[in-house]
Amino acid sequence: MKMRYIDIRSDTVTLPTQKMREAMYKAEVGDDVYEDDPTVRKLEKLAAEKVGKEAALFVPSGTFGNELALFTHTKRGDEVIVDRNSHIVLHEVGASAVIAGVQLREYISQNGIPDVDEINSLIRDEDIHYPPTTLICLENAHGIGTVVNLEIMKKIEELAHSKGVKIHLDGARIFNAACALGVDAKEIASHVDSVMFCLSKGLAAPVGSILAGTKEFISKARKGRKLMGGGMRQVGFLAAAGIVALEEMVDRLCEDHENADFLAKSLDEIDEIEVQKDRRDINMVFFRFLVKFDDKKFASHMLENGVKINPPEGGEYRFVTNKDVSRQDLEKVVEIVRKFLKKF
Repeated sequence: MKMRYIDIRSDTVTLPTQKMREAMYKAEVGDDVYEDDPTVRKLEKLAAEKVGKEAALFVPSGTFGNELALFTHTKRGDEVIVDRNSHIVLHEVGASAVIAGVQLREYISQNGIPDVDEINSLIRDEDIHYPPTTLICLENAHGIGTVVNLEIMKKIEELAHSKGVKIHLDGARIFNAACALGVDAKEIASHVDSVMFCLSKGLAAPVGSILAGTKEFISKARKGRKLMGGGMRQVGFLAAAGIVALEEMVDRLCEDHENADFLAKSLDEIDEIEVQKDRRDINMVFFRFLVKFDDKKFASHMLENGVKINPPEGGEYRFVTNKDVSRQDLEKVVEIVRKFLKKF
């Protein structure tokens, strides 16, 4: 009998629902490069409405969407202001240099929360020696587990637009941020010029992300998508799952947050563990062990007992709840961790 694994490496590991699979099988498709795939058009219309933008574009991945936004908003040699700990800086393989040809000027957020005054200080004045600042990138929800409140986003919006600078939001988990803030995702996206969000994380679609903005921006981005190799032809088969994701999976994300609260509380009751309580806004639990051991042995122990985890980054572990992990599964995870620590 095949072993069932509890996978808490990320919310990217979610499997499509049965309804998604059926929708993919039955999808009406066309050639999306010619813009005649009806299922893609339906997804893009729905996605734009979800975040309150004029238009949207279906893209292969979140990284693709972010880098397409940079490529569309900027010209080569421009400077982009971005958080040092953002996904764009840390986890997109230096693509901003390769694709958009831009220079990144990094600010240091406090647990993912940007400082408006610092961002202001980084916007370049006109000078023969300086590259032009044309874009600010924000991340909400932030990959370190926090959300940015709307007051801060509004202040950055006012600052940027007073200086003729655009704002792009890496909103890979914008619906998680909306759940945590108790607002509609439209309210978050209203403070930025473009937004990318993922269908393939907590929303459980198998593939794809959305880039949204004005009609003019998306028209330009559509050509950039083709240049980047993202013209996907009969991609309505995948877009069909994205439609189900937006129609049925958004509201249940708060359940993942509740499960993460349970997991954080349970792990924090273990003497040898320190949970990062100041980064507990969404479906992620970050923690450190207060005892030393071989991290590979811990990962092996978890896997042998049916739990998939990622190795630590900088000594810190991240467990991520998702639709395929139940409260009972999390109880089992905690018990397996306790069993490992009994050896010390």
